[in-house]
Amino acid sequence: MDFFGIDLITLIQTVGLAGLMLIVFAETGLFVGFFLPGDSLLFVAGLLAAPTFSTGAVLNIWTLIPAITLSAILGNVVGYGFGRKVGEALFEREDSLLFKKHHLRKAHYFYEKYGPKVIVIARFMPIVRTFAPIVAGMAQMNFTTFMKWNILGAILWCTSLPLLGYTLGSTVTNIDRYILPIIIAIIFLSILPGIITYIRERRKK
Repeated sequence: MDFFGIDLITLIQTVGLAGLMLIVFAETGLFVGFFLPGDSLLFVAGLLAAPTFSTGAVLNIWTLIPAITLSAILGNVVGYGFGRKVGEALFEREDSLLFKKHHLRKAHYFYEKYGPKVIVIARFMPIVRTFAPIVAGMAQMNFTTFMKWNILGAILWCTSLPLLGYTLGSTVTNIDRYILPIIIAIIFLSILPGIITYIRERRKK
C-alpha cells in the first residue's frame, strides 16, 4: 500500500518494532523528523498487530504500545533539552532542506496560545509535534510540568492510533480496501487544527 510514495506495510515489515521505535523517536525528538508519517504509521502498525489482518500478526499490540510510548517520551525529552540549550539560535538559522523556520514559528504560536497543554495537543498534529518540545525548552518550561504533559500525550497518541488499527483489523472484513480512505481521514483530522487556526488568523487580518 503506497501512500505518498511510501509503502507503510512493507516499511513496518522491514524495520520491525525497533525501526518503529526509532522513527517515533526521530519524529518527536529531532527536528529532522518532521516529514515522517507518524499518525498513519501508528495506525498501520496497529493493523499489522491484528491476527486476522491479511498479513497475519506481524507485531504484538501489547509490546508495540509500551515500546513506541517510551520512544515518544524520550524523543520529546531530547527535543526539550535541545530547545533549552540552543533553541533561540534556531530563529537565526537559515532555512535548509531539513529545517524550515516557519515550522518552528507555527509550534511557537500554538505554545503561546495553549501553554503546556500544547505538548499533548501537538502529538496529534504533524510537524507541530516535532517542534513543540523544542519550543517548550526554549520557553524554559518547568521540566516536571513538561514531563507530566509529555507522558500523558505520549500515552494518548501511542495508544489510540495503534488500538484503532488493531480493532479495525480484527473486526472489519477486507479492511485492506479501506486503509487509504481511513489514513486520509486521520491525516485530515490531524491537520484540521492548523487549518482552523489559519482561517481564524486570515479573518483577523
